[in-house]
Amino acid sequence: MCKPQTVTALYDDLAAEWWRPRGAFAALHWLAQARAQLIPTARRPGAVLVDLGCGGGLLAPHISGKGYRHIGVDLSQQGPRLAAAHGVTAIRGDVLNVPLRSACADVVVAGEVLEHVPDLPRAVEQACRLLRPGGLLVIDTLANTALSRFLAITVAERLPGVPRGVHEPELLVDREVLVDECARHGVRLALRGIRPAVLDLLGWALGARAGVRMVRVPTTAVLFQGTGTKEEQWPR
Repeated sequence: MCKPQTVTALYDDLAAEWWRPRGAFAALHWLAQARAQLIPTARRPGAVLVDLGCGGGLLAPHISGKGYRHIGVDLSQQGPRLAAAHGVTAIRGDVLNVPLRSACADVVVAGEVLEHVPDLPRAVEQACRLLRPGGLLVIDTLANTALSRFLAITVAERLPGVPRGVHEPELLVDREVLVDECARHGVRLALRGIRPAVLDLLGWALGARAGVRMVRVPTTAVLFQGTGTKEEQWPR
């Protein structure tokens, strides 16, 4: 199994790619835009959004007008620096031990990070701990299925320009565990599958499109999003 710090070092080595729309992290741009569509406008002044595994801050331009103070947490050296340059209050920290007080966030986002953590229940506990009662959890990640391992690792990491070694098969997310752990901490998580729009992807590959839309699919067996609201009376 690849140690988390090895993956972190890989992201630091590729830091110059974060904000290149056609670079190694192009798909993360598409996912950030899709993730932002699940985040509503802030319901109160001073609302806080905590972005776990924020990387270079790709979510920032997509939520800049929604009224949140955007706090990013990332374990890499370079990610928080780049995120700060794009308006994020960035903190270097581990999503398994987030250096923020409980119930500080109106929204907690965990985008493309849960498939990198060695302790999924701990990561979920931390994400839910940060949420205020009534706060929203938004995630997207890769499912722990044979199909997901084949498409996201065997196929995708052999495409031109895609970095290898980003994903470890053992760390892909068990959907049942994810949903159960969220429920244990007061968040009823609903899942939905997504994928890149095929025609958009073809147009992007040919240089005719700047980005690729993510569209819903009937299965969560590969790439999926999840949303859930923390119970108002939590803890009970």
